[in-house]
Amino acid sequence: MSRPSFDDIFDLLSVERRRYAIHYLSEIPDGVATLDDLSEQVAAWETDTAVADVPDDFRRRVEASLHHTHLPRLADANVIDYDARSESVRYYGQPVLEEYAEHVAAMELPDQ
Repeated sequence: MSRPSFDDIFDLLSVERRRYAIHYLSEIPDGVATLDDLSEQVAAWETDTAVADVPDDFRRRVEASLHHTHLPRLADANVIDYDARSESVRYYGQPVLEEYAEHVAAMELPDQ
């Protein structure tokens, strides 16, 4: 996997939903997630609630946005592999991207 340029890194991190997705994927041990799990956590962070308390309609909107916009963008930047048919995401560690994402997460996410 090629490393994204600094321009790509800042573009990827310019959208809160992508920042949250990157942070989630970088924190899970094997870097593999389902779209459902990723959507639930991103929606919880966006609403500052527990996963179980996220309204279903909001979680579905987050899932659609990730599926149609943000995960394809991350895949185009060679940060993840996204299989839209199986709705599985595989993250490939990107240390520079993670470094910036970690700083942002510390400021934006609850209990970080």
